Amino acid sequence: MNPRHHPRRALVSAAVALSCALLLGGGLVAGAAAQPKPAAPHKPEGEMRWALYVTLAPAWFDPGDVAGFITPFWVLYGLHDALVKPMPGNLMTPSLAESWTVSPDHRVYDFKLREGLKFHNGDPFTAEDVKFSFERSRGAKVFKNKVREIEVAGPHRVRFHLHEPFPDFMAYYGTLATGAAWVVPRKYVERVGPDGFKQHPVGLGPYKFVRHQPGVELVMEAFEGYWRKTPHVKRLVFKSVPEASTRAAMLKNGEVDVAYLLDAPTALEIKRDPNLKLAFSGAIGIHFLEFFDQWDPKSPWHDRRVRLAANHAIDRRALNEAETLGASRLTGGMVPRAFEFALTIEPYPYDVARARKLLAEAGYPNGFDAGDFYPYPPYFSMGETIAGYLAAVGIRTKIHTMERAAFQTAWRNKKLRGVCSCITAQYGNAATRLADLVTSEGLFALGADPDVDALFKRQARETDRQKREAMLHQIQQLIHERVRFGPIWEYIWPSGIGPRVAEPMLLAIDPYPWSAPLEDVRLKK
Repeated sequence: MNPRHHPRRALVSAAVALSCALLLGGGLVAGAAAQPKPAAPHKPEGEMRWALYVTLAPAWFDPGDVAGFITPFWVLYGLHDALVKPMPGNLMTPSLAESWTVSPDHRVYDFKLREGLKFHNGDPFTAEDVKFSFERSRGAKVFKNKVREIEVAGPHRVRFHLHEPFPDFMAYYGTLATGAAWVVPRKYVERVGPDGFKQHPVGLGPYKFVRHQPGVELVMEAFEGYWRKTPHVKRLVFKSVPEASTRAAMLKNGEVDVAYLLDAPTALEIKRDPNLKLAFSGAIGIHFLEFFDQWDPKSPWHDRRVRLAANHAIDRRALNEAETLGASRLTGGMVPRAFEFALTIEPYPYDVARARKLLAEAGYPNGFDAGDFYPYPPYFSMGETIAGYLAAVGIRTKIHTMERAAFQTAWRNKKLRGVCSCITAQYGNAATRLADLVTSEGLFALGADPDVDALFKRQARETDRQKREAMLHQIQQLIHERVRFGPIWEYIWPSGIGPRVAEPMLLAIDPYPWSAPLEDVRLKK
C-alpha cells in the first residue's frame, strides 16, 4: 500500500460527535452493538514479541499517572481496562460500563457497571474502585475541576455530578485524553502503595503482569477470565530496543514479531524482504516546534518574526521523505484534520530568504545563539535535521537528548528552555488537544494569551455545537497568526511485521498508533 494514501476509515470527529450528540440529548448510550459475541472457548497459545523504540517506564503501568501523553496506553491496553475506551469501529466503546446516561441539564453522568468482574488478584470490581481511580488520576486539570462529586449509587452504579454543563466530559473520560476511566483495585493499591503497585500492577485487562526487567523487557500473560474474550496469544513480550537498525535485525532473525518505528533506510530494507511486511500507522501525533522562551520579553523568541523565521527555515517536504518515506501529512495546525472542531491550516512554506529577512528585521542579521534544542525521544535524527535547518539561517542551537520518560517528566514539570521538536498526541477533539498547550492551566503551557484563555473557557461551557466550533476555530487561527508553535506534520510511521504474525492489530483502532486491542493479536497456526 502506498503510505501517502493510507485509508482513514473511522474519523475521531464522527465518533466523538455521535456520542456527544446522544449524551447531550439526555439519552442512553449502550454497548450491546459494540461488543463482540462470546466466541467458542479456546486456549491462548504461543508468544508474540514486540521491539519498542523507547525504554518502558514503570509509571506507565499505572493509569493514575497518565498525564498528557498517549505512550502509557501501550501497556494499559494489556494490563488494565476502562469504563469506556476507543476500540475498533467505535472510539467510545462501553467496556467496564455497560451503558451510561446524561441528565437533561447535562450535569449528571450515570454509569451502569458490568457485574461479576474480578481483578487479576481476585478482588471484585465495584463502583468504589471507579471512584478511587478517578480521584487518584492525574488527568487534565481542566477536566477534573468540572466534577463536583462522585456518587457511588450502588455496587455497580456510579454518578458524576458536575459543577456546570461540560460538553467535553466524555471526550476526556471516554477516550485516551486521560487515564481517569481506567480502573485499578482500591484495596490492593491502598495495601501496597503507589510504588508497590508500579512494581506489580494488578488490573482488569486481558493480560496479567508477569515481570518487568527495567531497560530490557515487560512480560505479560493472558488472563483467561477477561470479560470480553479470551486472548489468542498466551504471552506478550515488549522489548526495549532504542536503535532502529537493531529492531530491524531482530525482526529479520525472528527475535521479535513486530518492530515499531523504523527509519526510512531500514523500512526500505524491510519492504524488499519477501518474508516481511511493512505497515504504516499513526496520524494521532503532531510534531511541532515548541518555543519555550517566547514568553520571556528578553528572549529573541519573544519576537513573532523570529518564530516565523524558524518556521520558514524548515523544508518539511524533504524532512518527510527522509524520516517517514513521505507518509506523514504536512500541516500548519496543531489539531489533526480528522478531529472534531479542527481548523485546516496549510503548512508554512520553505523559504530560506524569507527566514533571513525576518531575522534581519527583528535585529538579528547575523543570527543568534538560541540556546538548547531538545528532540522528543526517540526522534533524534529528525531533531538534528531541524537544528541544521535553523542553523542554515543563523539560529544556532545546542542539541540535548534524553530518555523519553525523563524528557516527559521535565516537560510536564516545565523545566525545559530553548526549543523543542516536540510531539503532542492528546486524544479527543480540538479542545482536548489544545487544553494543555494554550491555556493558563495547561499542563505544558509556560504562558497563555488572555484572549485565547478567555475564549477557551467560554467554549468549554457552550453546549451549542456551532458556537463551540466557531470559538475553537478562532483559537486555532489566533495561535497560528501569532506563531505560537511550529507545526510540522501529522505523524505516520512504518513498522515491520514478521512472518509468524497473522494479525498485528495495527490501526484497528483508528487513530491509534500501536497494536490494540491486544486480546485480538494473533499468530499463525
